Amino acid sequence: MAEKNVIYKCEICGNVVLVVEAHEGELVCCGQPMKIMVEKTAEQEGNEKHVPVLEKTDLGVKVKVGSVLHPMEEKHYIDLIQLVKDNEVIFSKMLNPEDEPIAEFCIADTEGLKSRVLCNIHGLWKD
Repeated sequence: MAEKNVIYKCEICGNVVLVVEAHEGELVCCGQPMKIMVEKTAEQEGNEKHVPVLEKTDLGVKVKVGSVLHPMEEKHYIDLIQLVKDNEVIFSKMLNPEDEPIAEFCIADTEGLKSRVLCNIHGLWKD
């Protein structure tokens, strides 16, 4: 059974799926079950270019990917920035290689917010 708000990846072709609504059944791609992408942290991996940095602003929050901004190149970039509250994805922004690895979200209640980002090469990271 798929899990809501979890990101899965096909280990053969690289397709990535974010589950918005979960029901019975298994996510399959290229003839095999897709794998859950495990969220990495700085404590586990120690990579300052992948860990999201959440900053409060006058209108809500800004998420920057990395204390040193993550490169945004044709073959290595951030696909997705998300805000999470109480284990629910509340905002998402998709990125392209030519974009900056930054997203701003207008939100009044910033208490308990977390962020996570998806690097097309190095996987899923959280703050």
